[in-house]
Amino acid sequence: MARRGALILLEGVDRCGKSTQAKLLAQHLNCTLQNFPDRTTSIGSTINAYLSNACEMNDQAIHLLFSANRWELSEKLRDLLNQGTHVVLDRYPSFLPSHILMWWLPRYCYSGAAFTAAKEKPGLSLDWCMRPEIGLPRPDVVIFLDISTHDAAQRAAYGEERYEKREFQERVRANFFRIMETEAAAKAPWHVLDATKSIDELHASIKAVATSTIAQVEHTPVRILE
Repeated sequence: MARRGALILLEGVDRCGKSTQAKLLAQHLNCTLQNFPDRTTSIGSTINAYLSNACEMNDQAIHLLFSANRWELSEKLRDLLNQGTHVVLDRYPSFLPSHILMWWLPRYCYSGAAFTAAKEKPGLSLDWCMRPEIGLPRPDVVIFLDISTHDAAQRAAYGEERYEKREFQERVRANFFRIMETEAAAKAPWHVLDATKSIDELHASIKAVATSTIAQVEHTPVRILE
């Protein structure tokens, strides 16, 4: 079979460094950077209003809107992978051609579940939160940038969005580790990296994981979340 692209997902609590790494990658590859959620769609504009505290919404409803926004892009995502385009949330190896499209997806399936379940409302279990994601392309690797909520709170602009409160972020972090345990049973590779390292050190670590993953999956079919 033809070589396919790799889906590389960067995860972590808010202000762990995802956007910094994504911008570095875009500059390095001279590529297009597209953010997710896609706030340009009608669904995305509603999500943007909610995150900016401009409107209120039922917890189940906003979770399903996040999922719907992912589903809006799922077919395009799968096509890109099958065409040999690597889709990443973070770091990308330097040998890739500069015309390649890079997507940054900071709110993919695991993040959505971890954040919604952290609200600790009746009916918002991790299991319920993951159900709308069944059928989406499964990441080939998840790189989790781990940082304490204390350290994250010291970073610039912390607290500007709805979810950036330390107690809430602690619950989000705990949920991510619960998801890791579940994913281990599905043999889904997760790599936990220290997000307090320097930008350059973290960049190098992510690059190594991404390079290895691309080599491992290039002749395998795209997997889906089950």
